[in-house]
Amino acid sequence: MTDADLPHSPERFRLWREVQDTRTRTRLGGVYYLLAWLLCWLFSAAPMQHLAVGLAGCAFFTLMLAARVLHHPPAAGSEPELQRWLDRHWGVILVSSIGWGLAHAWVLLSPEFLSSRLIGTLATVAFSTAMAFNFAMRRRRAILAILLLYLPGLVALSVSPDSTRAELITLIFYLSYLLLALNRSHREYGTMIALELQLLEQRQRLDTLSRTDGLTQLGNRYQFNNLFPAMCASAQRHGGELSLLLMDIDFFKRVNDEHGHSMGDACLRAFGERMRAIFRRDSDALLRLGGEEFGVLMPDTSMEQARQLAELFREDLANRGFELDGQHLPVTASLGLGCFDERDGGSAEAFFKRVDDALYRAKALGRDRLELAKAEPGPASLSPDPSP
Repeated sequence: MTDADLPHSPERFRLWREVQDTRTRTRLGGVYYLLAWLLCWLFSAAPMQHLAVGLAGCAFFTLMLAARVLHHPPAAGSEPELQRWLDRHWGVILVSSIGWGLAHAWVLLSPEFLSSRLIGTLATVAFSTAMAFNFAMRRRRAILAILLLYLPGLVALSVSPDSTRAELITLIFYLSYLLLALNRSHREYGTMIALELQLLEQRQRLDTLSRTDGLTQLGNRYQFNNLFPAMCASAQRHGGELSLLLMDIDFFKRVNDEHGHSMGDACLRAFGERMRAIFRRDSDALLRLGGEEFGVLMPDTSMEQARQLAELFREDLANRGFELDGQHLPVTASLGLGCFDERDGGSAEAFFKRVDDALYRAKALGRDRLELAKAEPGPASLSPDPSP
């Protein structure tokens, strides 16, 4: 799974991570409950005399094993679904715990299981230790599970002959250690999740920075080079429409020469803001391709729809210009527009070339105008990263 596939919100990430950890750590537990019961039963004094009890225990722990293995996490992974999965899976864990606790008590109290007492006690210690160290993400539920594993056996020992007092006291001391270890494991798990979330957020920020133009906060050339071929392929595969608008600020060098580079930067930022004001759909990708060249990718947009938006932008820019640092700055732009279709032969490069040629025609014909891409496809050998 890539970082892009991971949940972005902190709460959802914590739930998602907890689901993955719980799912991974619980798989083998059901197997060992079943094996521990089989050992206790088969090493008892007369296994066949307790056939019904033995088979009932096997059936119960097999059912718990199947419930763990077959309970898959939700595919969608919304917060309510993740929480619901955790609640149900913890239900299986708690039922398994009380089942083993009662089985351990049976082994301790039944004379026929005298030779299996050590097996049952060691298994209880192992299961409760695993609970303290592997399931500390939910501290209260883990405490409850440990008590369900432990208390039936402690009760059984407390009503047994005096010869079991040392075993009882030892198990009580070990229970206190488990509760302390559980608290520590809970804190460590929380710290680990916080560090993972911080690392994920840092990676996402770096990824955003790598795809964003630092001056205008629009997508950059790297973002365009990733989006453009994918959108073209999607349009060809699904028969959808994809319009591409390329724009150059006219005579931008004069702005830098006459007003300074700080004014030039302010002009570029204002140009990006004006783009956001006109091309407002969430599906539109607004990009700064380099220098004073900008682009807009408009999926599911016909040539006529895109032409109207492009003309609206051009006219608004020509009529209003920018108000920067208390002075009016007249600005115009040249625009080239095209729509991906069969004339491009499925080539993103050919499509880009047609629109780029239209942009150059707009500049050659006097600037401050929109030119539509010609019907004839251009050569497909040009890379979609030309310099104006």
